[in-house]
Amino acid sequence: MSFSHIALEEKQRILSEFSAVKADFASRHWFPGTSGNLSMRIGPFEPNEFFFAVTASGKDKTKSTPEDFLFVDQDGKPCETTALKPSAETSLHREIYRLTGAGAIFHIHSVFNNLVSELYWERRAVPIEGVELIKAFNIWDEDAVIDVPIVPNYADVPKIVPEIEPVLNARVPGLLIRKHGVCVWGKDASEAKKHLEAFEFLFEYAYRWQLLKQSR
Repeated sequence: MSFSHIALEEKQRILSEFSAVKADFASRHWFPGTSGNLSMRIGPFEPNEFFFAVTASGKDKTKSTPEDFLFVDQDGKPCETTALKPSAETSLHREIYRLTGAGAIFHIHSVFNNLVSELYWERRAVPIEGVELIKAFNIWDEDAVIDVPIVPNYADVPKIVPEIEPVLNARVPGLLIRKHGVCVWGKDASEAKKHLEAFEFLFEYAYRWQLLKQSR
């Protein structure tokens, strides 16, 4: 299916939902210094052919304008005539969609997700053990244990892309980029938002628990 065959109503629905998520995250101060980016997939999915809406590069995400988002294809190329540029991290979104078939991907920078990415860098994953909010990822094991993978950060963002596939875990819908931020995904915007909230709670818990253990 070409992008032109996707109904206008579907595009409008995606953009409306997108705007609401962006406003919610902005109210939580999750976009410092215009950082972070969001995307939502639209239309049918094949690993080598799909479309998604993504935040435009360099925009102040605390404000709402008609130039906040644009639609791109699986190669990150705009689907419509526009002067807007997709987010610098669009290549990461493309790869995660290709590998997971997710419906939405959110990438934010926060103090705690940066701290734990460095704290556990040598381990290459943040260990979370037995914390209730692991259930947000539909993991119901008693005293569940998960590892949130950490990949290297490069100024040339596409260099991060090959690091993603080897660390993906179907049970853990997120990954950290060292001293950069977190990427999370879900079947739709609602699930991706739930996952992001859970990860941010767990990252703060992991950092504070480590401090408590060291102070004993």
